[in-house]
Amino acid sequence: MSGYQALKISDSVYWVGAVDWNIRDFHGYLTKRGSSYNAYLIIADKITLIDTVKAPFIEEMFARISSVVAPDKIDYIISNHSEIDHTGALKETIRRVNPEKVFASKMGVATLSDLLSLEYPLTAVADGETLSLGNKELVFIETKMLHWPDSMFSYLPCEKVLFSQDAFGMHLASSFLFADEIEPAILEYEAATYYANILLPYSPLVLKLLDRVTKMGLVAHVIAPDHGPIWRKNLNMVLEKYRYWASQNVHPKAVIVYDTMWGSTETMARHIALGISDTSGCEARLLRLDAVHRSEVAYELLGAGALVVGSATLNNNVLPRIADVMTYLKGLRPLNKIGQAFGSYGWSGEAPQNIQQMLVEMKVAVLDDPITAKHKPAEDILEACVLTGKKIAQKLK
Repeated sequence: MSGYQALKISDSVYWVGAVDWNIRDFHGYLTKRGSSYNAYLIIADKITLIDTVKAPFIEEMFARISSVVAPDKIDYIISNHSEIDHTGALKETIRRVNPEKVFASKMGVATLSDLLSLEYPLTAVADGETLSLGNKELVFIETKMLHWPDSMFSYLPCEKVLFSQDAFGMHLASSFLFADEIEPAILEYEAATYYANILLPYSPLVLKLLDRVTKMGLVAHVIAPDHGPIWRKNLNMVLEKYRYWASQNVHPKAVIVYDTMWGSTETMARHIALGISDTSGCEARLLRLDAVHRSEVAYELLGAGALVVGSATLNNNVLPRIADVMTYLKGLRPLNKIGQAFGSYGWSGEAPQNIQQMLVEMKVAVLDDPITAKHKPAEDILEACVLTGKKIAQKLK
């Protein structure tokens, strides 16, 4: 595959990954701008490959490696994270390269053996362990459950490059390699969406890791994640954003998520939004699920103080898209939210009560009993919706 070139990111480190322009779903997360699978080549006495790529992109990776060095000159391979988008090409890469050693965390060794049925012996490295590359060295930092049990960072102190696997990444395909080359609004949106959909459940661990890195005195001039662009400027911006998102502080914003059959639940949603918006400084975001993907809901909920959920009743239950998004959000474990359930019904009215139970299970602080409307919300019900919106806004302020 001629034409693919490695791209230099520091004195001895090259990006040799692949760009996936067409992927639109990442285990339920809408990747509307595609993604990348980043792999890195360190030119040292012991030439080292950090991670590989998703299996269909192996030839692109090998072409980029070949633009710098013959692939069979690679001495070491390091797997920072075992997930298949980073190790799908590992087994074939090992076969072609025949490296001296392949390194992973202790859990990584076990996971790779399970996933890939590798016959090649793997070498486990411990937290804080160093690996000599001859004229350079790497330091390994375990980052368990960020976001798999095997996850770790690799750090090249001599050039202050941090290979951060899935942390500090995003799903964004681009012809630009570096974050500072990309429009800031797109960069922040995709970084926040990635955090909300991938890392939010592990926020307490993110805070511990940030504190630990600070105490270690680790200084990075380059942060090289496994997805998306590479950070080489304004690193404090992404670090501060991660601390802010992980802290799960909230501001006066309510996310109103709903699905409707014949418009009654939507009318209720709009009146709740009116009550919220009538309070100065409070924001309401209306998200109807036939128009909004679950991952967009997760993004909007990041930093919001209220989750308000409504559904018509279908077959004694919530509408399917509500069940989908609530299951998804429950797994993301958002904190510090207040909530409210509402909805309409015809002859049975279980959906709002079911939603309330879902909110309770998510540890959302429910304000009041569900607001319900039979068939079409009467004027008194719409007034109750507005008043509930005002109450939500007052709580948020």
